[in-house]
Amino acid sequence: MNKLSLEEIDRIIEMAWEDRSTFDAIKFQFGLKEQEVIQLMRLEMKPKSFKLWRKRVQGRKTKHSKLREFESGRFKCSRQKQISNNSISKR
Repeated sequence: MNKLSLEEIDRIIEMAWEDRSTFDAIKFQFGLKEQEVIQLMRLEMKPKSFKLWRKRVQGRKTKHSKLREFESGRFKCSRQKQISNNSISKR
């Protein structure tokens, strides 16, 4: 594992918790493989928090780009309204 700054470690942890950030995105941005992310999370988090994260991430389709149902771009619910001029459109 490369020498990472505190800011980089914080961002990796944030991306690991986000549902839509894949392990491939973390690898592309920081050069860490999935196992290295898991190792980093184990070192940086409290044991209970790490267990909660592992339970949440295991088998989650959104964390693995090959398991995603959409190829590229961003998933958007068909019921989601457009945001324009900083005000949310009303139904």
